[in-house]
Amino acid sequence: MESTYRIVLSGKAGEGPLLQGWAIVDNTVGQDWDNVQLSLVAGAPQSFVQNLSIPYYTRRPVVPLPEAVAVSPQTYQATLLTGARLSGRVTDPAGGVVVGARVKAFDTGGTVVGETTTDANGAYELAGMADGAMRLRIESPGFNSMEIAGVYSGSTQNAQLQLGAASQTVTVDAAAATIQTSTASGLAARSSRNEGTGRMLGSGAAGGGNTRAGRGGGVGSGSGGGVGGGVFRIEPAARAQELGDLFEYKPKDPITIQKNKSALVPIVQSSIAAEKVSVWNDRAGYPRPQRALWLTNSSGLTLDGGSVSVMEEDTFAGEGIFEPIRPAEKRLVSYATDLALNASSRNTTEQQRVTRVRVSQGVMTHESEVREKKTYTIRNEDTAPRLVIVEHPVRAGYELRSEARPTETTADWMRFSLQVAPKQTAILVVEEARPIQSTYALTSVTSQQVDLFVRQRSINQQVEEALRRILAQKSLVGELDSKKDGCDEEMNKIFDDQQRLRENMKALKGSAEEKLLLQRYTQQLNEQENRLEKLRKEKANLEAEQQKAQEALDTMIEGLSFDAAI
Repeated sequence: MESTYRIVLSGKAGEGPLLQGWAIVDNTVGQDWDNVQLSLVAGAPQSFVQNLSIPYYTRRPVVPLPEAVAVSPQTYQATLLTGARLSGRVTDPAGGVVVGARVKAFDTGGTVVGETTTDANGAYELAGMADGAMRLRIESPGFNSMEIAGVYSGSTQNAQLQLGAASQTVTVDAAAATIQTSTASGLAARSSRNEGTGRMLGSGAAGGGNTRAGRGGGVGSGSGGGVGGGVFRIEPAARAQELGDLFEYKPKDPITIQKNKSALVPIVQSSIAAEKVSVWNDRAGYPRPQRALWLTNSSGLTLDGGSVSVMEEDTFAGEGIFEPIRPAEKRLVSYATDLALNASSRNTTEQQRVTRVRVSQGVMTHESEVREKKTYTIRNEDTAPRLVIVEHPVRAGYELRSEARPTETTADWMRFSLQVAPKQTAILVVEEARPIQSTYALTSVTSQQVDLFVRQRSINQQVEEALRRILAQKSLVGELDSKKDGCDEEMNKIFDDQQRLRENMKALKGSAEEKLLLQRYTQQLNEQENRLEKLRKEKANLEAEQQKAQEALDTMIEGLSFDAAI
């Protein structure tokens, strides 16, 4: 099934945005369809075509002539996380906190969109809430259940439970309960109260003709007339229903289509919530931001993916394309280039100094971070204000540090809302940080490194003093080890000299000088043996001292543990 849609924006009071949809049906079977009953199924079942035999040919390259092309439609990722939150505090009649109370949030259709329990302070928070009115239900043993209607995301909703049975329910409006509404960032606070009214839709640029108008007719028109008069009186000729993982549109009446002909079957005729925005993504390769509609599928139907034409004040405004949209799902649909906006971006990177030092089990860890700041600048040359949605990439390992918070987040993008007044320039600063850790073994730290740490201010005085004590103890161990090596070196020289004397004594046998020289060599050997005995005792003492010094160093390193902010 292939679908095409039209969104009609009207500036008349009481007429909100209107969504119309058609299924494009092609008769390619070679015979006429006369009063056939159709079942149009949309979805994404797995299917494939496999060619059993394909002839291959050598192809010549095609070199096209240079030509100017318009911006092609693009699809936008669905929402993964929203920036709106709902929080509050639950108390009893005496003002005490209610711990463990169950808080549920329901949308207008009665579907649970959030659930949590209050903490030890009686507080609760529901994150990732969609725009629009909600109903809260709060339950706790020993208290009457409480329902609060008309609650909006991005607000603080407190509640006071009354003593009684949980089977009894007290229903109040949000305005009657204890409520403190905070300023919601971006779109959350605006669209929830204007959903479906169309009052926030500004003027848009007029575009060219509708490419879908020629296929079966009736989808859109490039002229200024013929749209507003009867467009709101068209009734869909199909019933929609869920069909497992698929979605079915079943025409109410039989359809007649001649062979090799096409027809447009109306399948959707419903008001829809939409807000007019401009979308800027500096990685998309477009020279200017794109005009778009931020749609909320309030039709209650699953919309199959397809092209969409936008009509504004009986004038063609542009075309776009979107993927399948489930009921109550929110999606961006671009349809034109916003010629009134100019946009640019600039990156700056800064290496931050060490902010934290941790020492544990003989390892010192320095924690620092690389901060990256991206500045988006938007200029509005129109006489009407603009709400600009800036798409900023989601990067693994980076944490958001700026005050600006995304209105919603997809798998790859954070979407920030930026209001740009007429003839004004607005700036959005997105600051992110990537943590960096450097580790050092205390046994290998040198005095030069400690001096460098001090110059870089990567350690405080307490850490410096501890490292200096460790270096002094390491120096003592090194001195004892050098003395021990000196003893070994002297002993080795004596051993070599004794070997030489013994060889000489063997060579003197039977000679005239044998008696005189033997006495001399014997005396030298006795003196060397005395020195060897003294060196052995000195070495043993040095080894004992070195062992004690090493144990003291190990104890000092193992016992050193702290976590300090710099």
